[in-house]
Amino acid sequence: MKADKEALQAEEARVKKLRRIMDFTVTLLWQADLTLSEAQKLVADAKDRALELFPDKGEIFDLIYGSRFRRILAERYHLQ
Repeated sequence: MKADKEALQAEEARVKKLRRIMDFTVTLLWQADLTLSEAQKLVADAKDRALELFPDKGEIFDLIYGSRFRRILAERYHLQ
C-alpha cells in the first residue's frame, strides 16, 4: 500500500515537472527573441526532457505537445 502511494506521488511529481517544462517552453517561444533554429532546438530539448521523465512516450508527446509547438512556431515565424 505504501509503495503504491509512493509510486503515485512520484508519478504526480514527474507530471508536474513536465507541465512546468512545457509551460516554460511555450513562454520562451512566445516571448524570447529567438531565431527559428533556436526555437526548434528549444522544442527538441523540451521533448528530450519529456522523454527523460517518461521514456517510450514520444508518440504521446507528439500528439499532445507537438501540434501545440508546431502551431506556435508557424504563427510566430510565419511558417505555412
